[in-house]
Amino acid sequence: MASSVPEVKRGHNGGVTESKADLVSIEVSEMNQPTFSMSAWARRTKLEKVLTVLLMLLTIALIVVAALGFTNTSQSSISNRGHSLSSKQWSVQDESAGKVCNSRGCISAAHHILENMDTDVDPCEDFYQYACGGFEKRVRIPDDRTSRSQFSVIDDELDVQLRDILEGNATEDESSVFRMSRDTYQACMDEDRLEEIGLKPILDVLKTFGGWPAVLGDAWDESKFNWQEMLVTFRKHGYSTDYLFDFSIATDIKNSTWRTIYFDQGLLGMSREYLIKGLADEDVRHYYNYMQKVAVLLGADPVRAASDLKDSLTFEIKLANASLPRELRRDANKLYHAMQLKDVNEIGPFISNWTDLVNSILTEDVIQVTDEERVVVSTPGYFKNLTEILKTEPKRNIANYMLWRVARASIGYLNKDARAVSHEFAKNITGKTATTPRWKLCVGAAAGSFSAAIGKMYVLKHFNHDAKDIMLEMVTDIRQEFKTILDEITWMDSKTKDRAHSKLNSIKEYIAYPEEILDNKNLEEIYKGLEIVEGEYFQNGIRMSIWRTNYHWKKLREEVDKTDWKRHANPAVVNAFYSAIENSIQFPAGILQGAFFSNDRPNYMNYGGIGWVIGHEITHGFDDQGKQYDDNGNLRNWWEPPTEKEFSDKTQCIIWQYGNYSAEEIDMNLNGVNTQGENIADNGGIKEAYRAYNRWVSRHGEEPMLPGISHSPRQLFWVSAANIWCSKYRPKALEQRIKTGAHSPGRFRIKGPFSNSREFAKDFECKLGSGMNPVDKCEVW
Repeated sequence: MASSVPEVKRGHNGGVTESKADLVSIEVSEMNQPTFSMSAWARRTKLEKVLTVLLMLLTIALIVVAALGFTNTSQSSISNRGHSLSSKQWSVQDESAGKVCNSRGCISAAHHILENMDTDVDPCEDFYQYACGGFEKRVRIPDDRTSRSQFSVIDDELDVQLRDILEGNATEDESSVFRMSRDTYQACMDEDRLEEIGLKPILDVLKTFGGWPAVLGDAWDESKFNWQEMLVTFRKHGYSTDYLFDFSIATDIKNSTWRTIYFDQGLLGMSREYLIKGLADEDVRHYYNYMQKVAVLLGADPVRAASDLKDSLTFEIKLANASLPRELRRDANKLYHAMQLKDVNEIGPFISNWTDLVNSILTEDVIQVTDEERVVVSTPGYFKNLTEILKTEPKRNIANYMLWRVARASIGYLNKDARAVSHEFAKNITGKTATTPRWKLCVGAAAGSFSAAIGKMYVLKHFNHDAKDIMLEMVTDIRQEFKTILDEITWMDSKTKDRAHSKLNSIKEYIAYPEEILDNKNLEEIYKGLEIVEGEYFQNGIRMSIWRTNYHWKKLREEVDKTDWKRHANPAVVNAFYSAIENSIQFPAGILQGAFFSNDRPNYMNYGGIGWVIGHEITHGFDDQGKQYDDNGNLRNWWEPPTEKEFSDKTQCIIWQYGNYSAEEIDMNLNGVNTQGENIADNGGIKEAYRAYNRWVSRHGEEPMLPGISHSPRQLFWVSAANIWCSKYRPKALEQRIKTGAHSPGRFRIKGPFSNSREFAKDFECKLGSGMNPVDKCEVW
């Protein structure tokens, strides 16, 4: 079904960048927890055994203290709130190397660092393997997962917390919106009902659309098919209209206080990087087999389906070849071609009247436009190519492609047989061998539809609110360090530098959650007009899709409020974001925990964890795409030509460096072009976080070491930073990530930035010319 229409249009780079790798790492899972069987205990080092015993003894001691405190509750109250950055209470003992923190948090932190490390590796040759080698040896990727990472630890814990919230008893002050989220979850979990209904929902939908030719065979009536009319019918029934070309309403990236209509190349059923290889490619054949199995499941003759869908796939491959690759979509100016709606007829004459079609898709109940409506065509070349393709393409091929996309979008809402076919395809593409537990899918369905309502319940029940103040201090420190870096840079002219300072000062931060989500009236105002019916999972998906599209498209004439709290109302997510349109950074409540953040451990770990993420997001405002936007979030070139040339040269160094990294397990080089923005952000972010930690120490003093670890606080900053990217992939998932992802795999998110850092080399005393201290380094910021 149609996904939510984003406020910011994809591909224009006015959108949102994120720290967490998209696609693959979303499907990661929790690390193996340590067991205490005799065999597991025997495998531990002496130091690990000591730390484990210390942790157990400390736990017992805390229980005793808690019990004693319980007897005195009439005389005093005990606060369990966390400490602020500047008021941590450490248990310290003197050792030869300095002071050591023996708090429960420090012992736990030391334990996790040690179990992730491989101390047999020279940190100056391969720091990722040094910091994460133990992680790779220890963890096993679960059968239903494509990878394992530190993100997955929090992801899985958060999923359990959200499940408990959704399955909990109703309360008197529960909002009607949260009840809708609970109904969505329960309808999804009612597998008996889904089995009873079977395939009827999708068969009814296909019948409404005139039938899927691959299923009907000769009974399909070609004379009744018009693909333009079919787009309008899709819209009315909650399905995407973007299969041939993309249509959306989003913020105008050159005038970001208003919205406009965008046209772009179509959204394909499989990534372009795969499809352009054609049917000779193994993964494309898996996709072809998937299409056939879905059609046969819905009643198609296998032989006829194979023939029909081969032609349909050939058509989709034509669309892929007609579209722009990711590498050519990084320059937002080249994706911005403004014109009046009537002028689209010249570059896309395959539509007889664009104004009529757009108004039919928008519907009279939402909004209407005229011939003079200002629109932006992102890829006029694609529209010209599509014109030529459609001139000769048989109706049957177009219909088979469009109805295949409808069938595929519906699979997740159907019975086990349908989902089994989908799982087989996922297995072939990613390597995972088991299906995701049903409850996790249903938590995702509810949270994806009602993020604000579920987010409210999450922050009330699980979020440590002290983290907000701590994060504000860290953001201030790290922003200040970027200011200092700008002042120190010699390759920028004064005019460009002043504009960079203005943009940096204008960055807005959104931390944890907006206060407005705590008010039920605000939540109910968002979802006004949405109806969710108990027990109707498939139909509720349709209703949500139609409502969400209407919600966004009605805003075409409204001025954009970039500070609108509803734009940041998804706190229960493990990620972080930078928005070029808003010129803002966002750190939801979900990421402020685990390997990234805790107020029960030294701050060198926090600055190495969430501090690096903060620096990463700030630097996105000045990467190869973020630099295209000014302090107000408008697409505008504010760089003087000589300085822009310097930036381009420095960026090219990053492209070359990462493009020469190879994932040896699959013999595949990274794509230095597609990952350059994330790599620039990683490199700048770690530098800013390190310097910001030194700034914090100058105010609060040096911190104690961790027990049982001889590393200095500065060295532990780097170890902690490396730990957030410890990861393990299935080969197919790693291949997919490199082909289609914007983020480098975890190993290279350490190797690249750390080997470019003089501070890292100094702290670990790495000789010049060693693996982690090469003579030639890349540096943008």
